[in-house]
Amino acid sequence: MASTFISKAEKSYIQAGLLANPPRRADGRSLHDFRTISLETGVAPLSNGSARLSLGQNANGGTEVMAAVKLEVENVDNENAVDGRIACSVSCSPSAYSHLSSGALDDLQHDLTAVLHQTLSHPSLHPKNLGIIPRKKAWLLNLDLLVLADAGNIYDALFMAAKAALWDTKVPRTRSVEYKSPKTFSSASGDMDVDQDTTSGFDTRKVSNAVDFELPDYWDEGEVLDGRERWPVAITLNLVPTIHFLDATIQEEASCSSRLLFVYSYESTSSPTIQSMRTLGSGELTMPHLKDLVKEAEKYTKDMVASLTGKLVDEDLRRNQKARDRFLSRK
Repeated sequence: MASTFISKAEKSYIQAGLLANPPRRADGRSLHDFRTISLETGVAPLSNGSARLSLGQNANGGTEVMAAVKLEVENVDNENAVDGRIACSVSCSPSAYSHLSSGALDDLQHDLTAVLHQTLSHPSLHPKNLGIIPRKKAWLLNLDLLVLADAGNIYDALFMAAKAALWDTKVPRTRSVEYKSPKTFSSASGDMDVDQDTTSGFDTRKVSNAVDFELPDYWDEGEVLDGRERWPVAITLNLVPTIHFLDATIQEEASCSSRLLFVYSYESTSSPTIQSMRTLGSGELTMPHLKDLVKEAEKYTKDMVASLTGKLVDEDLRRNQKARDRFLSRK
């Protein structure tokens, strides 16, 4: 997160409100409430999958992230390599971090990219349908995220936007092509008889030794990315003495001595897997306290996944209905 400086008086005021009974936050939320989440998929027409997520919209603005997936073909050089790769990149709009120098902004982009790439490229999350020709050609999945505004809780927003874009991704269907040398016919004099029928050397039937592929559909059609339910979400626990709270604003983050980032994936709602965990800040934690926070994070991410999945299903239905209406209007 980009460093935001607040005075000691403001820090003390924010912490006193969080520790009050009942807790008081500037926007009236409880400790475990999120700001309003707005999500839309299919926002980048030339991508294979995209999403735009806004976390909170008020007078002070909100956190806004756009994510897009683009698939490109790459050669597989290593015979033992897994077919297909995932490459993540996070860029930050200078207007979102106007208080940072160009060097500090580069460092921030590198840190955010490292967290996202190390998590999403893990073998346990690798989709099975990124291969094209075994050990020869595969899809390289480029996931690019752009931070348009940062009003706090950027890690949670990045992972939610990434999950939505990957959910929306369609992998083009491919058909393998094999080349067989055509039979040649020669006359007694050794010259080729051009009157004889010859057939193309390319064959897509019963391919045993594919050398290339073709797309039977349009580039933006295809099948959904394998295992899209597994893509993880992140939850950041912001810690002040004796309590923790969720979805901190930029000022609330600056008042915390430390934060914990947990990333969970769910094959189903009953089988969570922790993909990543890291400490942000300089505070210290005891092992019993950490174990309690892990249990709390699992509970929060379970609710988040259920809500986010429901929203993504609604987005699929909305876009399908929109496409159906557009098709019927042309008749």
